[in-house]
Amino acid sequence: MKKYPFSTYFFFIIPSLIGVLLFMTPVLTEDGWKVPIAILANLLAGFVAPVISYFTIIIFAISAIGSLIAKFIPRNNSKEPSILETLFYVNWFWTIIRVIGLVFASMVVFDFGPSAINNENTGGLLMNPDDGLVTFLFTIFLFAGILLPFLTNFGLLEFFGTMMVKIMRPLFKSPGRSSVDALTSWVGDGTIGVLMTSKQYEMGNYTKKESAIIATSFSVVSITFCIVVLDTVHLSRYFIPYYLTVVLCGLVLAIVMPRIFPLSNKEDTYIDGTPVDPSREELPEGYNSVSHGLENALAVAHANRDPRQFLKDGTRNVLDLWVGVAPIVMAFGTVALMLAEFTNIFAFLGKPFEPILTVLGLPEAAEAAQTMVVGFADMFLPSILGAGIEADSTRFVIAVVSVTQLIYMSEVGGLILGTKIPLKFLDLIVIFLIRTIISLPIAALVAHILF
Repeated sequence: MKKYPFSTYFFFIIPSLIGVLLFMTPVLTEDGWKVPIAILANLLAGFVAPVISYFTIIIFAISAIGSLIAKFIPRNNSKEPSILETLFYVNWFWTIIRVIGLVFASMVVFDFGPSAINNENTGGLLMNPDDGLVTFLFTIFLFAGILLPFLTNFGLLEFFGTMMVKIMRPLFKSPGRSSVDALTSWVGDGTIGVLMTSKQYEMGNYTKKESAIIATSFSVVSITFCIVVLDTVHLSRYFIPYYLTVVLCGLVLAIVMPRIFPLSNKEDTYIDGTPVDPSREELPEGYNSVSHGLENALAVAHANRDPRQFLKDGTRNVLDLWVGVAPIVMAFGTVALMLAEFTNIFAFLGKPFEPILTVLGLPEAAEAAQTMVVGFADMFLPSILGAGIEADSTRFVIAVVSVTQLIYMSEVGGLILGTKIPLKFLDLIVIFLIRTIISLPIAALVAHILF
């Protein structure tokens, strides 16, 4: 094993422990269990609430106008693109989406345009300065972007990745390092997991297929949100069996989804088109998983000792998230919520689930059917719509499925589309429906046992 100075061990252990503390260690607060990164974001959100909407408009304007201007300026074909190129050189589709995000946000903040857009349940819900998703994303993006290098730049992924490969690869078709993404999502928040996966993909640590699998299999909602969902459907006393059911569904889905369409069809190549090396996770002769993982971790820590690089990477992360991701979440999220609020499309799309729910023996199947698809717009809508259903078993199933569906356009879905992870809108629809169909019988079986 290659020898490194003691200071390299320090650069591996201390920053990695800080990363684990910030992103993966839940702390009990007045609002339930939260990871420190979310606590910091909430604290800042409270301070900046009076001005966050206007700051959001400024960033959205920079994103949209910068992308439009970039269309008329030749790109510098250097090996290392500048931060401006990374931020603004996107294709016409994403440029238009950024403009739409700016228009929607402006209508909400300055109160003009169709009420369907600036309604408190659509664009107003996303842009609410106190607890709106888009405004909150600016604070979570700030802390997550700046502090994410603690998890990614000092060897933690390499250390655990080498040891976990024998579990993650055969079960979930993903690299060992994705175990850290999974735990970060499960304990912290799905949005943080998506951001981490996106950065790892851009850095060349995940292939296209791997990034798609990880983003749509492990970016689950937090434990805190599960508590809120269960409370909304008046079943708080069943939290332990409920959460165990969510975990069971999550594991089954994480095993099944990578093996079927559309995830199985994704290219197993890196972001630059380089084919994957089949031997990349093999242990060299004379090493075990711990010693090889430690050597890989030390090599990464040794190469990232410069604090200026840490600040540069963190700043780049924040700008990329603010300029590239937030406007897209606003655009797609508003459209999805408008469809849910002002049309019967989700009730219509939910009709095929009525006979399925009936076959599974769940009461009030007609009332529950639309909750099976409305979650595609927003993760909280199924619980709100299902709260009035009388049957405990049906409400339990709605609560389980709404959390395990995972693809919500007002959060994780919109976030994925805003990143470079190779998933299209139609991919997300298919993944959402398949996850729903697989989760349903598992949740129904547990419901019949409980009730």
